[in-house]
Amino acid sequence: MVRRARPSWLYSLVAALTWPVLMVLFRLRSTGREHVPDGGCVLAANHWSNFDPWPLGMPLFPRRFLRFMAKKELFWPPLGWIIRAGGGFRVDRGQRDQQAIDTAVALCREGHAVVMFPEGTRRRKGLRKRHEARWHTGAARIALEAGVPLVPAGIAGTERLGRLGPLRVAYGPPIETGDLTGLDPAEAAQVATDRLREAITGLEATAGGKL
Repeated sequence: MVRRARPSWLYSLVAALTWPVLMVLFRLRSTGREHVPDGGCVLAANHWSNFDPWPLGMPLFPRRFLRFMAKKELFWPPLGWIIRAGGGFRVDRGQRDQQAIDTAVALCREGHAVVMFPEGTRRRKGLRKRHEARWHTGAARIALEAGVPLVPAGIAGTERLGRLGPLRVAYGPPIETGDLTGLDPAEAAQVATDRLREAITGLEATAGGKL
C-alpha cells in the first residue's frame, strides 16, 4: 500500500494562503503532474531562486508534501523551527554531508517526496557566488539507494519574480534507472545524473516556452 506523507499544519497554512498569490498574481501554470508518484520519490529541478520550491510544490498540493534540504546556517531559532515545519532538513553545504543524504534516503523510503537541485546552488545572485553552479550526483544517489523514482522538473520565471512575471513548471516522467543495477554505485549515479540533466534541460525549455 502506498504511503502518502502528510504536511505539517504550517505547510498547509502557507500553501492555502499563498495559493491565490501564485495562481492570480504570478499566473502559475504546470504540466505533467501525473508523473509525480504518490509514494516516495526524488523530485529534481533546475535552480534559479530561493523561491523555486514554492512554485514547484504548489501544483502538487495537497496531494504531495515536499521535503527539501536547507543549509545549516538557516537553522537558528525561530527560523529553524519554521523551516522544519515547512518540510526542510539541514545540510552542510560545500561538504559531503552523509547525515543529510541518509535523512533524505530515509524520508524517501517513508513515502516522502524529497526535492533536490542537482546544480547545487542558484544560477544567479546579486553578489558574487562562492559556490559556482555545477551538476552533482546527490539526487541520483539518493533515488538509487532508496529505490524510488527520480522525477525531473523544469521551472521558469522565478528569476523574474520582482517583475511579477508568470511562473511555469513542467514535470517529466521518471528517469530510467532499471538498466543501472549492475554498475558500480558511483558510475550508476553519474549515468543517472547525465540523463537527469538532459531531461531537466528539456523540461525547462518547455516551461520557458509557455511564458
